[in-house]
Amino acid sequence: MKIIHLLCLLFIAVIAKAASPVEALLERIDKGASDKFIIEQIKSPVDFFELDQKGNKVVIRGNNPVNIAAGLNWYLKYHAGIHLSWNGMQAKLPEVLPAVTQKERHETDMKYRYDFNYCTYSYTMAFWDWERWEKEIDWMALHGINLPLAMVGTDGVWYNVLKKLGYNKDEINEFIAGPGFQAWWLMNNLEGWGGPNPDSWYKQQITLQQRIVKRMREYGIEPVFPGYSGMVPHNAKEKLGLNVSDPGLWCGYHRPAFLQPTDPRFQEIASLYYKELNKLYGKANFYSMDPFHEGGSVAGVDLDAAGKAIMQAMKKNNPKAVWVAQAWQANPRSQMIENLKSGDMIVLDLFSESRPQWGDPESTWHRKDGFGQHDWIYCMLLNYGGNVGLHGKMAHVIDEYYKAKESSFGKTLRGVGMTMEGSENNPVMFELLTELPWRPVHFDKNEWLKNYTIARYGKANPTVQEAWILLSNSIYNCPPENTQQGTHESIFCARPSDHPYLVSSWSEMSDYYNPDDVIRAAAMMVSVADQFTGNNNFEYDLVDIVRQAIAEKGRLVEKVVEASFASGDKQLYNAATNRFLQLLLLQDELLGTRLEFKVGNWIARARSLGNTPEEKDLYEWNARVQITTWGNRNAADKGGLRDYAHKEWNGILKDFYYMRWKTWFDYQNELLDGKKPTAIDFYALEEPWTKLTDSYSSEPEGDCISTVKRIFAEVFEQ
Repeated sequence: MKIIHLLCLLFIAVIAKAASPVEALLERIDKGASDKFIIEQIKSPVDFFELDQKGNKVVIRGNNPVNIAAGLNWYLKYHAGIHLSWNGMQAKLPEVLPAVTQKERHETDMKYRYDFNYCTYSYTMAFWDWERWEKEIDWMALHGINLPLAMVGTDGVWYNVLKKLGYNKDEINEFIAGPGFQAWWLMNNLEGWGGPNPDSWYKQQITLQQRIVKRMREYGIEPVFPGYSGMVPHNAKEKLGLNVSDPGLWCGYHRPAFLQPTDPRFQEIASLYYKELNKLYGKANFYSMDPFHEGGSVAGVDLDAAGKAIMQAMKKNNPKAVWVAQAWQANPRSQMIENLKSGDMIVLDLFSESRPQWGDPESTWHRKDGFGQHDWIYCMLLNYGGNVGLHGKMAHVIDEYYKAKESSFGKTLRGVGMTMEGSENNPVMFELLTELPWRPVHFDKNEWLKNYTIARYGKANPTVQEAWILLSNSIYNCPPENTQQGTHESIFCARPSDHPYLVSSWSEMSDYYNPDDVIRAAAMMVSVADQFTGNNNFEYDLVDIVRQAIAEKGRLVEKVVEASFASGDKQLYNAATNRFLQLLLLQDELLGTRLEFKVGNWIARARSLGNTPEEKDLYEWNARVQITTWGNRNAADKGGLRDYAHKEWNGILKDFYYMRWKTWFDYQNELLDGKKPTAIDFYALEEPWTKLTDSYSSEPEGDCISTVKRIFAEVFEQ
């Protein structure tokens, strides 16, 4: 009996070990790695992690799997010199781990660590499969994320809801957007664009979301599902006899209708929505709802009643549920939330680093009373449209967080969040943001950055540290009052004109740093590149920083183009335009050395989700349109959406952006010759590329370090 009892205990221990999400994570990082650690989960009312030592094993201790994973990441970075990033989630751990010589404990009173913007799901994640999602969920856990938006497969919920309301398949597909545009459909901005979706799309996304949610819940991560906020198809009045209001247009697209909260069927349709959502993915404790997002008309709507109706429907589904709302422009409308109970809502202060609404009087979007009685989260938006480029407010993000925490509005501050429109960029800024909750007092940016470079590259290097400090004081030191939408855009991606500056319509970009600083930092990184051959993190950063330097050079050369045209100096004009086009092609070659900067990777991901040639072509069209014209002619030009999600990537540079610039330079050459050429119809030039199905390589081309050194010398040392 004693042997049977011991075997039972052993079996239970093995099951417990196999069931530990952090140990499973360790095995995905490095097979066999879980044997080198002791993972201990301890009950505590306070979120914490501890690093400790028992014999030759490192102990990671915490009060739940996510906090334990955050502790593991802290250990890997600051004790083992291993930095796991979104494009490198595996590492070879040393045979004997560096010992934790003194127990280290980190606590946080920031209960929620939020992740994602609706836009992230389209600009970055539209074509992700489970393999990519598994890495992302592991990354979230390692960075302490416990409250992410989870909107994959919401289209399947809506399909079932509309079917039960009497819509046929064609009508449903006229409402639900295609894979590259679902973010704006779910934010009530448009209908149908990018579709119609094949039946297989809904099935695939439902299966994928079920796997995503299952893994999140294993970690104890709470998914935030899109809830019901009154959205119905534009023809719901005619089709169903509903009392609706018209929120108007968004960038040339008709928005879905808004079901009036006083309509007797509001609660019925909301209940049907939650029933179908629960059936597929289970109940959640958090639901995201943003009616009238980005300028939606509220004419004829009782906002107080609307807020109460939305809350009532959510609470009927789950009395413990919390409404998560994005603070963006006028949303959430104060009349909609002022009479809702404290504790029932969390507001994401979406752009805290530039236009905070929590109560900072210096903000252009200042709300005098902040979010009133409601809890809120300090968020960093950082990136718009998934645009490529170095950018950030490194010191200010730190300063503003502690300022908010120590202000009178700090009593309702409940966490930090990443609300980027596009991810897979600027890893330094996301690393910084996710560490804030675990650092109880204000810390020095330069000291943090030095430690970051050691962790990221696995060793200290004074030249690398100097380069990053220089960047942190220039391109990563965007002034606090600057409200530009993300990165300083690359001139190569701009639609040509007499005086090109912005790429996207709303960037609000301004010259806030010296381009020579970026070029000097790039030169420093290039000078030590041979010491980091094969280092994934270094090679990615090297290409990104040199890319930025070449983009800066391109902007300087374009000024010569403008001046030579204005003076009528055709010889100089031709020399300058040839140099500009040469730089663009060198940029294309540089970016081809890394998978992350290839349009072929984006397109390959899209095509891989298709089951038939027709499906593959539809998904590729979604992928191509989103990063170029974005919409049809009306939305692209009059709606201002073209180039919003532009990408400085290999492949599209030489085939799309080069074509635009060459056409423009030829046009201006004719003007210099005294001719009167026909004005260029840029949309007519751009649209054909969106319909192609040319194959772009999704594999890196050329040796990274040697290619970088050669191109850098050609651009800057001639």
